[in-house]
Amino acid sequence: MTSYDVVIVGGGPGGYVAALRAAKNGKKTALVEADYLGGTCLNRGCIPSKTLLKHAEIIEGIEKAKNWGIKTENLSFSLTEMFARKDQVIASLRSGIDHLLNAAKIDVYKGYGTIHDDKKVTVQLENESQQISGEKIIIATGSQPVVPTIEGLEDVSYHTTDTIFSITKIPKSIVIVGGGVIGVEFANIFASLNTEVTIVELGVRIIPTEDEDASKELLKSLKKKGIKVLTKYQVMSVNESDSGKIINVKSEKGEFEFLTSDEILLAVGRKPNLSAVSELHLHMNGRHIAVNDYLETSKKDYFAVGDVIGGLQLAHVASAEGLTAIENLDEEKEKMNYKVMPRCIYTNPQVASVGLSEAELKDRGIKYKVNKYSLSGNGKALAAGETEGFSKVMVDEKYGEILGVVMVGAQVTEMISQSSAYMYLEGTVDEFAHMVQPHPSLSEILMESANSLIGKGIHS
Repeated sequence: MTSYDVVIVGGGPGGYVAALRAAKNGKKTALVEADYLGGTCLNRGCIPSKTLLKHAEIIEGIEKAKNWGIKTENLSFSLTEMFARKDQVIASLRSGIDHLLNAAKIDVYKGYGTIHDDKKVTVQLENESQQISGEKIIIATGSQPVVPTIEGLEDVSYHTTDTIFSITKIPKSIVIVGGGVIGVEFANIFASLNTEVTIVELGVRIIPTEDEDASKELLKSLKKKGIKVLTKYQVMSVNESDSGKIINVKSEKGEFEFLTSDEILLAVGRKPNLSAVSELHLHMNGRHIAVNDYLETSKKDYFAVGDVIGGLQLAHVASAEGLTAIENLDEEKEKMNYKVMPRCIYTNPQVASVGLSEAELKDRGIKYKVNKYSLSGNGKALAAGETEGFSKVMVDEKYGEILGVVMVGAQVTEMISQSSAYMYLEGTVDEFAHMVQPHPSLSEILMESANSLIGKGIHS
């Protein structure tokens, strides 16, 4: 049996990044992964969806350009070629991870790992099993889509967010169950392909975990694209007929509606993969593994990171947790700083935020000032024809500490890191206001919001 300083189970953005850091820290490292390296993010999530969202952005841009004197005729789509490009992007990134792990001399076990309570891991390979051990164990087993209990679902074909990328033709219509981040992103993709899209969301609004103003702005955009959005609706049953799939939905008021669609996409959330740790009897936080501030589980020398511990289920959060866990293997103790974790939605327009929302500030009784500045007055946005959106900055009333930033608009997922940096360095709104932004640029809306908050706004 081969022994290691650290064995990491799960090769997603939390696991493989942790393995690379451990190797660079001089630790003998093993990484166990049953599927492709890169996890859900690379293979069935972030990367394929963002590749297709870029296609959607270009299609929408071509349509918009017709009003600018740029004439195109007979725009058509090839799903086969689009998916081929998506697969090329994924393959390139997989190859890059393989190269990094090989260069770092990390032993990669391609099989299903079962973690035991004696610091051993059994890896089920293709024709045999192998056992390895580690002084420290990191659990990074990720998550899988939730399939809700819906009457008739077992008799109807449907897609989850894991399987939708295997679709073979552009559907004429699709019903997306769930109006969260993943649901609205896929709505954007399919609407650009001239698919009739309906979102069914149980909550009071789409992207319910994000800022209410951002939700309203995105809703307006989705409706402009012809997407039907039903909020406060529950799917009661589904069945299949000659005309397609029939989805029976019920409103909060008790009204029923029957939707007919070629395809159904379930996008109602994800649940942790726990089968690899069933022998450990770890303390749990709801359905997720409980960890302390240092990402240690209830069992000594066992750490957990990523979707399996809940919280912000985002790839960059998992990577940050993986790196932090590695630093905590020895005596040095480092806490995660979730306060400055950016959150991004890659629709068109995009949504990005960091820190606390207005609702959270109110719930906590924090006294704050807020400014909201529209992109419609921004020169770069007007020139680019991207005037949908705004910046919204919340600061502490007494000291001017930046408490939260919300942005909606083109490329805001790139700009939000500027706000994250200020918050990470505990910057104030005065410092934010004095940061000179290039002109013309979309980021000028941040400078305008900050100056308005200190009574020195020029355009607001």
